[in-house]
Amino acid sequence: MRPIIDPRWGDAEDDTSSTKHRTLISLAGSLLAEISIPKLIAAWIALIIIPAVLLGAAPLLASIWLSTVSSKVAAITTGLLPPLLLALLIAAAWYGGRPLWRIIETNFWSLNALAVQPIYAISREALRQLAERFLPAHVEPRVRDRTRAICAAISGMLICGFSLWIATLAWPNTRWTGSLSDLTAPTHLAHAALFNSVVIVVLYLAMAGLAWAVADTLMPQPRDIAHLPAAPAKGKVWRVAHLSDIHVVGERFGFRIEGGRSGPRGNQRLQQAFAALDAAHARNPLDVILITGDMTDAGRSSEWAEFIEALAPYPGLADILVLLPGNHDLNVVDRANPARFDLPTSPKRRLREMRALSAICGLQGKRVHVADAETGKPKATLEEALQTHIDQVRDFADKGTTRLAWKLAKIWPDAFPMVLLPKTPDDLGVILLDSNAQTHFSFTNALGLVSWEQTSILEKMVTRFPEAKWIVALHHHAVEYPKPAKALSERIGTALVNGTWFVRRMQRLADRVIIMHGHRHIDWIGRCGDLTVVSAPSPVMDVTDDKATYFYIHHLGAGPDGRFGLFAPERIVLHGDPAS
Repeated sequence: MRPIIDPRWGDAEDDTSSTKHRTLISLAGSLLAEISIPKLIAAWIALIIIPAVLLGAAPLLASIWLSTVSSKVAAITTGLLPPLLLALLIAAAWYGGRPLWRIIETNFWSLNALAVQPIYAISREALRQLAERFLPAHVEPRVRDRTRAICAAISGMLICGFSLWIATLAWPNTRWTGSLSDLTAPTHLAHAALFNSVVIVVLYLAMAGLAWAVADTLMPQPRDIAHLPAAPAKGKVWRVAHLSDIHVVGERFGFRIEGGRSGPRGNQRLQQAFAALDAAHARNPLDVILITGDMTDAGRSSEWAEFIEALAPYPGLADILVLLPGNHDLNVVDRANPARFDLPTSPKRRLREMRALSAICGLQGKRVHVADAETGKPKATLEEALQTHIDQVRDFADKGTTRLAWKLAKIWPDAFPMVLLPKTPDDLGVILLDSNAQTHFSFTNALGLVSWEQTSILEKMVTRFPEAKWIVALHHHAVEYPKPAKALSERIGTALVNGTWFVRRMQRLADRVIIMHGHRHIDWIGRCGDLTVVSAPSPVMDVTDDKATYFYIHHLGAGPDGRFGLFAPERIVLHGDPAS
């Protein structure tokens, strides 16, 4: 049987969301044509309009409240009311402090992700793209670094100036004080509140743009590591296989969201990677196999099942494998339709979290530990920590209700960071972070964020083991690579929203920490100051089945100066199938 169109090779529908076949403008046009208007209105009301009105109304309502109660201050400050209010505040902080802080931090960085990071990143990278066209091909690294820093500073000043201009336009319509009579005219109050919120947000944008520019300008610029020395004959050297962005699909002939027909079909390349790892492990044992996210293409059950099935023939690899979630494992609402999004109340994201956590626990739950948020001390293994929630998770997976989703809200953030502890005081440990921002929209699924809580636990953990060396693993890249790009779209890769802050924190630990990540499918090894950063290429993405791909087995150890660093890696090539 020979059909006119061979279904094994796909068709135009497989390229619906492919950034290799379609431009971002084309994808955005399809998005606007297919988007659900009722859902969009509901999301705008819940996520933008109501918060904006509340933000802008806060000064007005505060002034009304102060004017109303000012005459009763004496009564409020006497008797039992003050100690009762104090006791209530202490109780609220004690029992709800961490969840409340998580909500505040998430919303703060969500504002940055929506209002600051895209504008700043596009402006900065556009300036760098323009400036680098005038630089010689073999310019000295310090000249390129200075150019990048100057572009960051100019970008911040442009954003600040534009924001202040918007604030001056909106200011005549603002009102910052009110009276009880305003409550009888809610439309007038809402009008003033909206303009108040515009001024508040753009003033924050002005300050944040400058702050990001100063941080980027003063931070050491990322540089390539041109040469790595061979591993020494003596001394401890750890062999770490680093893979990322496998994007397992649930169909034998299925294509990936991003690649479409420009990428491989099915999961044969993953099976080939595991076979190559098994052979390398037999030749010279590996210490760790690290997969830094995007194990699946859209976080579906069938994709996790395929990943587990592909690993099943290699129990020796499973015993040393650790992994962490990527944006495709959690944030893709619909792999076939980037215009689809979830409302904030939807339980679907929680369901993808539980799928990922279930698979992660099954693979490494006996070997990785969760940590105490206050002390950074290792606590139970992941499997032990989840033991009391197993029935709830299974019930939620079966029913998928919003009520059950709320009950499981703490399980995911409490599981990170996961820690593979050093076996001896001076051994290698791995800290696994969740760097995925919470998004409800497939088109914005790639945003990254490392929380203050995870970073604090990480620092305490490293301090607790002063002789150990550490891999800090996450999915998203913390800095944009110092590589010339042909197109502006190649330069803007949705890095961590708080990447500059995170890198500065990690630079304090640079003598004992190496950062490893994925996300961009780009092969890069470099430094930010003294901090070593490793970006993994994808062994399955960006090429068709007939082309070769590769990954690395890295060699880690102490250099002559005693600092933790890299030696020359071993490149493992996965050959393509010319017949395909």
